[in-house]
Amino acid sequence: MTDKLLFYIFPGQGSQYRGMGSDIAESFPIARELYERASEIVGYDMRELSFRDPRDELSLTRFTQPALLTHEVACLEAFRSLVGDAVKPRLAAGHSLGEYTALVAGGALRFEEAVKLVEQRGRLMSEFGRGGMVATTLDLQSATALADKHFCGIGGCNLPDQTVVAGEGADLDALVEEMAAVYPQKRGVRLNTEGAFHSYLMVSAAQEFRKVLEATEFAPLAVEVLSNYTGKLHESSGDGIRSRLFF
Repeated sequence: MTDKLLFYIFPGQGSQYRGMGSDIAESFPIARELYERASEIVGYDMRELSFRDPRDELSLTRFTQPALLTHEVACLEAFRSLVGDAVKPRLAAGHSLGEYTALVAGGALRFEEAVKLVEQRGRLMSEFGRGGMVATTLDLQSATALADKHFCGIGGCNLPDQTVVAGEGADLDALVEEMAAVYPQKRGVRLNTEGAFHSYLMVSAAQEFRKVLEATEFAPLAVEVLSNYTGKLHESSGDGIRSRLFF
C-alpha cells in the first residue's frame, strides 16, 4: 500500500475517556510496554489513570495530554505491529495535542521526549491558563468579527462553518449573546477546557514552554507533518518545528 496516499490524523484534548487504552494494552505487548515507559517518565501510573481514573483526574489538562499521547502512540504501534512496512503514511497531522503524536509518527520525536513535552505543556496550560472556549457554527470571517469586538481570539478553524473562539468568560458570554441576536440559526457551545487555548491568553504559558522546547531534540522528519499554526507542512529542521509549536 505504499503507492496509496495515506494520511494519519490524531485527535486532541476532549477525546479522552475513562478506560481508553485498556483494550489495546490487553491485546498488544507493545502497548503495555509504552504504558510502562510513560509511567516511569511522568512519575505516576499511566495505566491506572487511563484505564480506571479513580480520582477523576483524566480531564485535567496536566493529566489529559500525556495520557492521550500515550494512548495514541499505543494505537499507532499496535497498528504497525499488525501491518509492518506494508502500510506507510505520506502525511501526518493532529489536532492541537495530536500534533505531537503526529511528530512521533513522522520520526521527529521519540516517544519519551514527546511524553515529557506534553506533560510540561499540559501543566503550563493548566497553571497559566484562564478563560474558556466556545465552538460556534460560524464561518471564520463572521467569528473573527465578533471575536475582535469582544476581546476574544480565534482558537481554531475546524470546518468552514465551525470556528472556535477563545477568551475571558464574561467576554465569551457577551459574544454568545450577540451571536444569538445577529445569527439566530447559529449555535455556540462552551467547551470543557481549563483555559482559552490557542489564543493570546496563553502567552505566559507559551513563554515558559519555549524553555522546554529549546531543551528538546528534534530529528529530521521521515514523514511530512502538518503544522497547526501555519496550516502548511512543518520544516524538517528542529528550529522550524520548535517555533511552530511555540506559536
